[in-house]
Amino acid sequence: MRWTSFWVVLLLHQCQYTCSKVVAPPLRRLPIPSASQLKWQRREVIVFFHFGMNTFTDSEWGTGEESPALFDPAALDTGQWVDAAAGAGASLVILTAKHHDGFCLWPSRYTDHSVARSPWKGGRGDVVRELVDAASARGIDVGLYLSPWDRHEKSYGLEVEYNEYYLAQLQELLTRYGRISEIWFDGAKGEKAKKMNYYFKDWFETVKQLQSSINIFSDAGPDIRWVGDESGSAGSTSWSTVNRTVLRIGDASLESYLNTGDPRGTDWVPPECDVSIRPGWFWHKNETAKPVSQLMEIYYNSVGHNCVLLLNVPPNSTGLVSDDDMQRLRDFRAAINSVFSTDLAAGSAAKASTQRGGEGGGFAPDNVLDCDDRTYWAAEDGDRGRGHWIELALPRANASFNVVRIQEAIAMGQRIMKHEVFADRKLVAKGTTVGYKRLHRLPSPVKARRVKIRITKSRGPPLLSAVGLHYDPFNKSSSVGKHNIGTEA
Repeated sequence: MRWTSFWVVLLLHQCQYTCSKVVAPPLRRLPIPSASQLKWQRREVIVFFHFGMNTFTDSEWGTGEESPALFDPAALDTGQWVDAAAGAGASLVILTAKHHDGFCLWPSRYTDHSVARSPWKGGRGDVVRELVDAASARGIDVGLYLSPWDRHEKSYGLEVEYNEYYLAQLQELLTRYGRISEIWFDGAKGEKAKKMNYYFKDWFETVKQLQSSINIFSDAGPDIRWVGDESGSAGSTSWSTVNRTVLRIGDASLESYLNTGDPRGTDWVPPECDVSIRPGWFWHKNETAKPVSQLMEIYYNSVGHNCVLLLNVPPNSTGLVSDDDMQRLRDFRAAINSVFSTDLAAGSAAKASTQRGGEGGGFAPDNVLDCDDRTYWAAEDGDRGRGHWIELALPRANASFNVVRIQEAIAMGQRIMKHEVFADRKLVAKGTTVGYKRLHRLPSPVKARRVKIRITKSRGPPLLSAVGLHYDPFNKSSSVGKHNIGTEA
């Protein structure tokens, strides 16, 4: 009898261990983002400050022949700049430390064309230092743009000499000012500019040597890529993956490839959408900020298409962000919050076609509702011929929504290639990629008891970290077209 009791107890312990055993996550779908790329993606909205000699000459591209005496902002307050960015919800600000005219906003030892030769603060000022300190005091990260094209520097056009000059300035910026989160490179230059071979590989390796966690932005990455336009709009298909071997900085023929990415890409280089709040990149007295409705359109077409939005806000010639621009940034953030602070899917009951490991395996459908992008619903391998799906039974049948939010667990790679959205079996939206975030705006509000996301094509089992339903009161009309084009089979 004692031996029988012993074996019963032992079997119960083994069953308890087996039943509570958590299933291992699926294999990652390579390539995958680095920790710094993940942090960057979660920012969603960041701010660019175009400020420099052009601010005082009412131009976009300076000549390089401007006198440093022109640079004299009477009320420069980088704390106010950072407050403006924070008002838009930004956690990172990027400054044009040097634009194409070659004028440096820090006292570089390698040129006389800088703030050190200006009347501002008697030549003892340093805009980069002031911005870094102001941002640090407010818990905001900093990035820098150092223009490769330099219309002032005499060595420009001399391959070795100019690359040495550029690397020296790059080292100044990355060793004097603490941690820099993003460094910006581009290939912009005029048609009649001197021919110049930039040593981008040397530059990139130097950057990573000096600051290993920094993200490098350029047409070719290696960490973040240009989206291929300056309108703040990514492709409706938007992959974070590309093949870096085909990319060349400054090659306009690659803009379409940059805009959509590549499902067969071997490198994780997600897109950043840059656009200015005003028509120009630098401040001009006769220009005004885009209306909130246009900024929201940009948000949907950037953040809602698996991108980070880099919104340029140019300080004026007094050294301040204009009051109207400050208010527009606050209104923009208020509009975003008014849409997404309430999730009509919260409290739903979730079920799915399959669940990795079954119940208790750790990949339940209701993980898409827990507001934690580290957890996710994972389907079993194979789609049984009809695709994977997840369905939400909404807690309130009368709630209206006109925005559907879908998010993949991108730390595990980007997988979804095609998907559809049904409300009470009616098709209301469909698309291709999802990535970090896909936002579908519906042409009219929808009331439904059940909402289903069907993944019709995926690179391996889909992993969804979030599904949300929202109401956008600003969505008076939609450019996405009619989606009510069928019913679920």
